[in-house]
Parts: sequence; C-alpha cells; structure tokens
Amino acid sequence: MIMRNANFVLATVFLALASSSALAQSDVSRGEQLYVECAACHSFDNDAEELGPGLQGLFGRQAGALENYYYSPVLSDSGIVWDADTLNAFIADPQAAIPTNRMPYSGMPDAQDRADLLEYLMRASQ
Repeated sequence: MIMRNANFVLATVFLALASSSALAQSDVSRGEQLYVECAACHSFDNDAEELGPGLQGLFGRQAGALENYYYSPVLSDSGIVWDADTLNAFIADPQAAIPTNRMPYSGMPDAQDRADLLEYLMRASQ
C-alpha cells in the first residue's frame, strides 16, 4: 500500500514537472498567434456576448462558473478547476476530456502549440 502511494506521488510530481517544463519553454508570442483560433468564440471580456464563455480570470476558476453563460451540463457538473494541466487536457481534445461537452472544437494535438497557447492565456487572462 505504501509503495503504491509512493508511486502515485512520484508519478504526480513527474507530470507536474513535465507540464511546468513545457510551459517554461513556451513562446507567448506564438501562443498569441494560436489564440486567433480561440478568439472566434472567446474573448477576455467575461460580459461580452460571445459564442463561448469569457476567459478573464480563467485560471483557478471552476468550469461552468460564469453566471452569464449557458454551459453544457457535463461541463458545469465536471468539478474541474481550470489550471495548466486541466486546460492542457481539454484543449488537446475537448471531447475526450469532458465527453459530450458542447464546445465545437476538435482539439490541438501538438503539445508545443498547447504550451505556447497556455502561456499566452495565463498572461492575457489575468
């Protein structure tokens, strides 16, 4: 039991370090260029009437928490709090991360693209 818990802790630490390492090597300017895809539906104004929810204050916010946006029930009930790891998984493949959510986006499979985009989102959404 102790060995299994230790392995879980080590795996969690490894994944966290790998995620932070990818973000440390990210290019915020390139992330801003990649954000153009997102800007078709999302803005950094949470009060704007866009196709997707606003991204201001995204990091640390619970999924489905903006009051002025109608989310899919599976997203609202997911219990996810947006951080680099949860957003990375969601942006990679939204339907795999949260099946039947209503975001019409096929995903961003390239890990470096996601790292660059996440770096930009971290800065722009503050």
